[in-house]
Amino acid sequence: MGKIVDIKFTLKRYNFYKPFHIVGSISSEATNIEVEVTLDSGAKGYGEASPSFRVNGERVEALLQFENFVKETITGIDVKNYRKIFDITDKMFATPSLKAAVQYAVLDAFSEEIGIPVYQILGGAKNKIETDKTVGIDSFKNRIEEAKSIYNEGFRVIKIKVGENLAEDIEVMEAIFEVTKGAKYIVDANMGYTPKQAVEFIKKVYNMGIDISVFEQPVLANDINGLKFVRFNSPFPVAVDESARTKYDVLRLIKEEAVDYINIKLMKSGISDALAIVEMAKAANLQLMIGCMSESSVGINQSVHFALGTGAFNFHDLDSHLMMKEELFRGKFEQKISEIIPKE
Repeated sequence: MGKIVDIKFTLKRYNFYKPFHIVGSISSEATNIEVEVTLDSGAKGYGEASPSFRVNGERVEALLQFENFVKETITGIDVKNYRKIFDITDKMFATPSLKAAVQYAVLDAFSEEIGIPVYQILGGAKNKIETDKTVGIDSFKNRIEEAKSIYNEGFRVIKIKVGENLAEDIEVMEAIFEVTKGAKYIVDANMGYTPKQAVEFIKKVYNMGIDISVFEQPVLANDINGLKFVRFNSPFPVAVDESARTKYDVLRLIKEEAVDYINIKLMKSGISDALAIVEMAKAANLQLMIGCMSESSVGINQSVHFALGTGAFNFHDLDSHLMMKEELFRGKFEQKISEIIPKE
């Protein structure tokens, strides 16, 4: 029992409650692929791919064409031997979000087969995590109101998108700080600043007495020297997201001493590379956060169980499902404002 007998891809579309704006991108909907793995016992597992052309160069139309390939590649393998499946799917270099969905669906099916939650299969390190909630780029007034609303909901970690207007971003940080005192801030420039602009932003915010827990991806993904310049001129920890897609990217960043934090996203790396990055970061004494693309509750479920299982993350940016309209919540976790706990 436990052998894979079928794999099914289903296209899913979700509308956001309001357009989500970051540097160079405004999204009103997410188009994802749900992956269903069926075992000979009848047990089913589910994963989700949320492709990003901006980050991974993926197109959902291309990913759909991989259904038969994935069927032919892993059908007949027992999910108890999931590491063997990971090794096979690691060859899907050009489709990391799909790799993540397939790998997680296999773990989910294994979980259903043996009656043990995925987070416990992955180690069971934590029984709860805290997520932030994000303020996207918007008008000055709307950004302040959104931050205030997030704080009043009960979130105490707020992620703030910046990177399109340096002067306004500095003013926004000051105004958000005034209405959300006591919160922690993750500030994400999504590659929007030059190295000098990033340092100017940091120094002015620091001189205002505002503490930033993580300053994420201030410069272009391939500008490692610029990243190092920011890191060595910053009083705040500097993180990478777009610069760290695979374990090989992370190895280079470690060698270059370019960062303090790595933002792992399963959509960039899959489960297998994410597990490797966790161990690499521990060995290099780097800190970790976990993020998301535009996953529904099915996709966020993957990251929730990964985070609970490994216990590796200081910050959890797992809020995309809170931004979109879903007819039915399907995550195997419970969310109480910012606190997330697994369903047993």
